[in-house]
Amino acid sequence: MSETEKERRDRELIELLNELRVTLPGVQVLFAFLLAVPFTQRWDATTSVQRYAFFAAILCATAATILLIAPSTYHRLRFRQGDKEQMLATGNRLAIAGTGFLALSMIAAVFVVTDVVFDLWVATAVSVATALAFGWFWYGLALLRRAED
Repeated sequence: MSETEKERRDRELIELLNELRVTLPGVQVLFAFLLAVPFTQRWDATTSVQRYAFFAAILCATAATILLIAPSTYHRLRFRQGDKEQMLATGNRLAIAGTGFLALSMIAAVFVVTDVVFDLWVATAVSVATALAFGWFWYGLALLRRAED
């Protein structure tokens, strides 16, 4: 059974919005956690490097939240305007960019936590390993598969 172009666009839009429903709770929990960190008792003991990394984490989580929610808002504002192909293309770009900022935020948060628990060298190594894992599993596998196709 072959689907029509309209059916394909409808299915792809539903798939995109469902994928965002999976991603959004994670970024919202991370964002909430990051908002609370400066109000903890140990915040005064953080180094300037840890504070800059924390600030990068919260800015990236903010960007991720903006970008990952944007496709839903775009969809609501363009609803029934006959713009689904553009909506899909825009939503896809926003979601990919949003997951990129989510990965950056998580890497920075891992850096801060690891630096507090251990030291700068361990934090750097763990953060690089985390960045490589995000890069490979979130982007590399799919891009490699696309290149093979």
